[in-house]
Amino acid sequence: MKSFWLGIMGMMVSGYAFAQPADYTPPELEGIEIEDKAGDFVPLDLEFTDQEGRVVTLEDFLEDGKPLVVQLVYFECPMLCNLVINGFVAGAKDLDWSPGVEYNVISVSFDPQDTAALAKLKQENYVQALEKPTALDGWNFLVGEPDQVRSLAEAVGFPYRYLEDQEEFSHGAGMFVLSPKGQISRTLYGISYPTKELRFSLMEASEGRLGTPLQKLVLYCFRYDASRHKYGLVAMNVMKIGGALTFAILGTFVGLLWVKDKRVARAA
Repeated sequence: MKSFWLGIMGMMVSGYAFAQPADYTPPELEGIEIEDKAGDFVPLDLEFTDQEGRVVTLEDFLEDGKPLVVQLVYFECPMLCNLVINGFVAGAKDLDWSPGVEYNVISVSFDPQDTAALAKLKQENYVQALEKPTALDGWNFLVGEPDQVRSLAEAVGFPYRYLEDQEEFSHGAGMFVLSPKGQISRTLYGISYPTKELRFSLMEASEGRLGTPLQKLVLYCFRYDASRHKYGLVAMNVMKIGGALTFAILGTFVGLLWVKDKRVARAA
């Protein structure tokens, strides 16, 4: 059976999708837009089963005080879920932080047919692709009861539904970053997560714990643009920093001149 997502991609390549009206939405994609719920809290008592068959709660992945990246996927997804996770791997590979050290990651399946054994296989494959050994402890793949998974999905703003005729799930592309308190700090859209975007979102979610002074200064010059779903320069903040640096340089220069004049006067 042809994949639903392969079909959608095929239509786009052939130009069919672009021939539709600008506001056209395929029936399969209606009602599955990801909602930005930044600022909301997720229920921390939700229970899942990890790749080792252990029962865990969402709180277990936050109790060490690290930010948490949440991915809602299903393990037999023919395309989109793989693109989301691969996009994360591509961005996180060049990040100077690692899952299990500075932050944690969970990939939660919303397919009730997925098993812990399959979760284990997925974890091994993606941890190997990430090339960060600590991710074996910091990146967990979870399955769970439908009501628990649905509660998490609704809390973060990730709708999905099963398409019986396609025998697949219809869902959007994105992931979520939670603060150590379980608050949604950032919703990241699409299938590409540049290293800069990941770094900024994790720094914000860490509540000031992550980032060198220089990185925090750079973040001060960038803000997340919800309308564009990306970080952009804040001109006013750049000007403030530029003004402060100019003042500091001038102050240093004047100070050196004053010291020089004092030495000349003393020598005279």
